[in-house]
Parts: sequence; structure tokens; C-alpha cells
Amino acid sequence: MSTKIWQNTLQSYIHYLKLERGLAENSIESYELDLLKFVQFLSHSEIEVAPKNVTPAHVNEFVYQLSTVLAPTSQARIISGLKSFFTFLLVDGQIEKAPTDLLEIPKLGRKLPEVLAMEEIDALLATLDLSTNEGYRNKVMLELLYSCGLRVSELVNLRLSDLFFEEGFIRVIGKGSKHRFVPIDPDTMELIIMYKQSIRNHMQVKKEDTDIVFLNRRGGRLTRAMIFTIVKQAAQEANIQKNVSPHSFRHSFATYLLENGADIRMIQLMLGHESILTTEIYTHISREKLKGVMDRYHPRSRQ
Repeated sequence: MSTKIWQNTLQSYIHYLKLERGLAENSIESYELDLLKFVQFLSHSEIEVAPKNVTPAHVNEFVYQLSTVLAPTSQARIISGLKSFFTFLLVDGQIEKAPTDLLEIPKLGRKLPEVLAMEEIDALLATLDLSTNEGYRNKVMLELLYSCGLRVSELVNLRLSDLFFEEGFIRVIGKGSKHRFVPIDPDTMELIIMYKQSIRNHMQVKKEDTDIVFLNRRGGRLTRAMIFTIVKQAAQEANIQKNVSPHSFRHSFATYLLENGADIRMIQLMLGHESILTTEIYTHISREKLKGVMDRYHPRSRQ
């Protein structure tokens, strides 16, 4: 196996993803892990082949093996990453033809996100023990997810220097390290101020996390996995039957804005979507809701 050649090639690709495409660390790590699956496949198959000698047959066999063990969504992600990698090698002049040219990405049905009703959000927040530092911090974080529509990675990386309360905004660093400013309501601002004054200011904070807003009990930055656990536990205690995740708050934020008349392009800016097509999934949610109202209440539909 041409291990050294693969290491160097992958390193140059990661360098490209980071510096030229400006992808976030989490995205780059996902690309790298998926490509390593392909490299391991070649190694386990005892195929001595450098990147420039990979053929469509190698790729097709790998994709077939994926199809036997992975869901279509995972297959699509890995195939997309492979196509991107070999396109990079082609443009960079390292290969003359991409072995993935004829490779098709599995078509996926577009799944509508779960939206939480206001009563469900209130029930979820009511499970948090506000007499403890962690419970109060968790309430502030979940309120912020809902009121500003943040991604979980944006929440854990939020900095004190990103809070512009006098102007009524927070600065959010999204995918690809792109900045956007999102309005924040007075009640959520007050919750953050109380958290800072009553809890955070009395903690011994790790040197590298002195500017991070939300901290664990050891004074360090929270992880995305911790936020997922907090949300899952609260949803379970509130007996919410939906598949609730931190992203559910973001979906609910966008859906309520749209249903109450907000312009879709304004929602796009607040969510940090690069394409309006990504935001338009929320118009489908509203259409489904409208159809449900029609089916339930219109006399013609009830015949």
C-alpha cells in the first residue's frame, strides 16, 4: 500500500479544504474520516495503488460494499466526498481523469424537520433545575438556541466578545468561519447577563476558554455531544415523543418566523444559509401545515 503517497495527497486536500474552501474543522474532519474509509478499503483488499492509479472499478467495488452496511444518507455523504477529492486531484493536475466521473450519488427523499410546539418547548425548559448552576446554564443555552436559531457548534463557540447587547445583536461564527449578526430579544439577553454575573464570573476558567460564554463545571468549553445529551434528557423528562435534538430549536425558530410573516430572505440571513434553497425547506413545512388545516376544517375536504 502506498501509505506515504496517500498521506501526502490527503494532507494537500485537507489544506485545500481549510484554506481555499474555508470549511469548518468539523466538516474537514468528516471529509478526512470518509476518505480514510476508502484508503482502508484499498489496504484491506491488498490493492497496491496510488491515488493517481485508482480506477472506476476500485471505486465501484468500494461503493458496493458501502451499500451493504450503510444507510443511503451515509452512502451519499461518502460518495460526495470521494467525488470532491478526485475533482481536486484533477484540477490540481495530479490525475488525468477522475475515476468518480460516472459515480451517482443516491437520491434521498427530503425529510421535513421536526418542529416543536410552544407548549413542548415550555415543557422541556420546565424540566431544568434552575436551583443548580448547570440547570440555569442549560436553560440559558436552550433559550438562545430557540430565540436566535443557532447551530449547536455556533452555541458552544459563542464568545463574550460576540455579545453586542447595546445594539441588540450577537455575532455568530457559522460554517466556513463566516460571520453574521443575529438579533437577540431582551429576555434572552437578561438571562445571559444573569448567567455571567451569578455563575460564570465566579468560575475558574481555563486559559484557552476565557472568552467562551458557556462553560462546563471545570471551566472549559462545552462539546456538541454535551449539548445533545442535555437536550435529549430534557425531552425525555418532558415526555416529548418527537425525535428532539438541538437542531429542533433551530427548525422551530425558522418555522415560527415564516408562519408569522417574516421574509424568507431575512430568515436565510439569520440562519446563515449560503443558498436560499436550503431555507426553502421551511416553506414546505408551512405548506404541509396549511394542507392539514384545509383537510381538517374545509367542508369540501371533510366530505
